[in-house]
Amino acid sequence: METAFDELLHGKLYDAAAMKLQVDEWRAAGQKIVFTNGIFDLVHIGHITYLSKAAKLGHKLIIGLNSDDSVKRLKGGNRPINDQKSRASLLAALFFVSGVVIFDELTPQKLIASLLPDVLVKGSDYAINFIVGAEDVIINGGSVQTIDFVDGYSSTRIIEKIRNQVSEA
Repeated sequence: METAFDELLHGKLYDAAAMKLQVDEWRAAGQKIVFTNGIFDLVHIGHITYLSKAAKLGHKLIIGLNSDDSVKRLKGGNRPINDQKSRASLLAALFFVSGVVIFDELTPQKLIASLLPDVLVKGSDYAINFIVGAEDVIINGGSVQTIDFVDGYSSTRIIEKIRNQVSEA
């Protein structure tokens, strides 16, 4: 039996092939596709602000989400805190997110090259010439944008704060 939450997520969680087909449909309908990626382990106000700003850059926001294995390779064995299904579901539940696709590589290069979004977005801590997939997007006529983060918010900082409070108890 499908729950109300499952209904909400229906049509927002994709594998790479299905995401490509959906992007092609949206593009054929004249929709501007925005793509960003990340781990989004403990979603906080910084993430929400960043993603909502990214969504405003087009009609459809796609999030490339690092798989659990990818996160472990990037962040170490203690991460992620939340598994990929939970992280994907939480992101898909945001009204301004159109699709979430999990990738297993260390970077979303292959996914970006396949989808070729109209706008590629990363945080302003990245220089555009170092953003994975930027060259593919620009060559295809798209643009690359950076968005400032909300100061003081990061999943790593939250995890450290929790660990410090537990060790002090």
